[in-house]
Amino acid sequence: MAVHAHPDDESSKGAATMAKYVSEGVDVLVVTCTGGERGSILNPKLQGDKYVEEHIHEVRKKEMDEAREILGVKQEWLGFVDSGLPEGDPLPPLPEGCFALEDVDKAAGELVRKIRSFRPQVITTYDENGGYPHPDHIMTHKISMVAFEGAADTEKYPESEFGPAFQSQKLYYNQGFNRPRTEALHHAMLDRGLESPYADWLKRWDEFERAERTLTTHVPCADFYEIRDKALIAHATQIDPEGGWFRVPMELQKEVWPTEEYELAKSLVDTSLPEDDLFAGIRDNA
Repeated sequence: MAVHAHPDDESSKGAATMAKYVSEGVDVLVVTCTGGERGSILNPKLQGDKYVEEHIHEVRKKEMDEAREILGVKQEWLGFVDSGLPEGDPLPPLPEGCFALEDVDKAAGELVRKIRSFRPQVITTYDENGGYPHPDHIMTHKISMVAFEGAADTEKYPESEFGPAFQSQKLYYNQGFNRPRTEALHHAMLDRGLESPYADWLKRWDEFERAERTLTTHVPCADFYEIRDKALIAHATQIDPEGGWFRVPMELQKEVWPTEEYELAKSLVDTSLPEDDLFAGIRDNA
């Protein structure tokens, strides 16, 4: 189960990993916490399109349907309302009724229902910083942590209301946007005389003094990068197909960095680090 904040997050974070596991017969469910109603239209080709602006929720739902089919995953909505990304100094208050202002335990109960129904051995989500500090990403982290434990807690979440208890065995944080990968691709582009799209990324990394994460798990999935990109492009309101996401040649990506990275946050099975499989320790005990 991959728990994400908005439609498009599943295609930019761990998509190749999911496609790889689907190809192996693994049942994969994406849980999308919000409908992305307050997301900006980031593709310049669609900016100013009145239909898209007035029907953004329906448009993003259709984009999610297309991406789901491309990845071969199942997908369900948690049903919360996008909080938007507040900007300004000071930051404005979050809109009433948005996901980030929900009671954490109550919101986690909706994810508990999904976990108990789907019964995933492995869950992926965001770290405590949300991957980046969007309020919905941080809230996604919070409810994922509560739900991982709560799905097995019949006192907090009674079976009569939330379904039969279930305990997932491992929980990971997505860490695909990590510095080692970014630097490797950046230098590989420069070495080949190509313009790198990552110069500004690395500069901002230094400015924000972003703490490095522990990359425990590197999943080989380069054969599924094309599927990842196709799914991402399906989110047309969010992704410019001629933008920076796609400036690194595919063969260079596969050669220089053929994995997607995760940070093991919780495990109820014995495993040795580093791993190359989210099911490490689970397959051994099957």
